[in-house]
Amino acid sequence: MAEQHAHTCGHDHDHDHDHENGRCVPSFHTRDLIVRKDVMEKAKELADLIYTSEEVERYRQAEKQIQGHERVQSLMALLKKKQKEVVAFEKTFKNETMAKKIEQEMAELQDELDGMPIVSQFQQSQSDINYMLQLVIGVVRDTVAQKLEVEGATEQDEPADCSN
Repeated sequence: MAEQHAHTCGHDHDHDHDHENGRCVPSFHTRDLIVRKDVMEKAKELADLIYTSEEVERYRQAEKQIQGHERVQSLMALLKKKQKEVVAFEKTFKNETMAKKIEQEMAELQDELDGMPIVSQFQQSQSDINYMLQLVIGVVRDTVAQKLEVEGATEQDEPADCSN
């Protein structure tokens, strides 16, 4: 297969090519891509900046409070236990009535947990971090896409005058 690529594309390494329209564009599997060292360094630098942001600091504080809050921890442990019980009653014992009863108990425990301000603060901090990460990803994606469009533009793509 590499020999065919060398013959048609002028090189002798092994990956697939898109021969559409007579162009020789290599295509790689994502797992085989190697990211430039400078790009990876900048990505790590950006990760460090994000890690030191106010949003991450609030998340870490909220997480620490959650971990140290006895009632929250006991509710979470009880919810995990009840989840296992539901599975056992549904799968092993085939007792839908008991499974429904336990699911109702779980809903009440979850309501109590969700009603605690400390849990709301933790969930909000998670949401803030996710929003920030999505925003950063969007900026990178949009900036690269915009640069690709500008570089790929030709004279005929440009309007003849400013009125178009």
